[in-house]
Amino acid sequence: MQGFAGLSLFSVLLLMALGLAIIFGQMGVVNLAHGEFMALGAYTVYLCSSLVHTYAPALAGSYFVFAIIIAFLVAGTAGYLAEWGLIRHLYKRPLDTLLATWGLSLIMQQGFRLTFGAREVTPVLPEWLMGSFKPTDSIDIPINGVFVMGLTLLLTLAVWTFMYRSRLGLRMRATVQNRTMSGAVGINTGLVDRLTFALGCGIAGVAGAAFTTIGSTGPDSGSRYIVDTFLVVVFGGTSSLFGTIASAFGIAQGQSIAGFFLEGTMGKVAVLLGIVFILMLRPQGLFANKVRS
Repeated sequence: MQGFAGLSLFSVLLLMALGLAIIFGQMGVVNLAHGEFMALGAYTVYLCSSLVHTYAPALAGSYFVFAIIIAFLVAGTAGYLAEWGLIRHLYKRPLDTLLATWGLSLIMQQGFRLTFGAREVTPVLPEWLMGSFKPTDSIDIPINGVFVMGLTLLLTLAVWTFMYRSRLGLRMRATVQNRTMSGAVGINTGLVDRLTFALGCGIAGVAGAAFTTIGSTGPDSGSRYIVDTFLVVVFGGTSSLFGTIASAFGIAQGQSIAGFFLEGTMGKVAVLLGIVFILMLRPQGLFANKVRS
């Protein structure tokens, strides 16, 4: 059960870290509002749930799949607008970007409070996501946790395919390796940046949609995961998809197992100290990609 709890935490961290790895690893932007884009996806699912159960109850059993797609589109569109209206003016100014995205996160949190209230909300999940199954008498595995892991696997494969098997993914990787040469050969690096940021925020929206199956959503729900998400990206190695996966798995399982043998806070401290020690020996992360300066 501790191993499965670690896998559930791994799924949430990986979904969050995939989007952040694209933004931070490919663009070098420290997006402190990434958690709020996750919350935006979660609130989108809640809104879809409310509308379906009010106006189209016959769709209650199938709306959730479409709500995940809508959450991706809503969060991605919001990310596109944020990059166009704010981030693009602050490139090569990391401190200003840090402060701007922090301010954006506060604005989004207040917007959630004004729109949905300060109390946490939960969508009505379809019946096929409820309950659990027992492979043995001592193990009880919730169906929603299995669904989140399946969604994480599917999205990870989709991101890998996009990054390494599509023309836009090729342009994104070319831009991060050598922006000047990419522009010289005709790549619109500004548009690539905008689409990259939108993609990362859209994936965060999917993470928020998945989060609604295992927890309630509040205005500050996204900020609870932002530190662990940055830790996953830095520890795995920026720009490395495989490093992000390995780091999320190691941190999630480490926190789950350490939390079982130690007090909850002490378990997290022990994992953090281990990560700090490894980063002292390998500051570029576990699997750092070679990037031209």
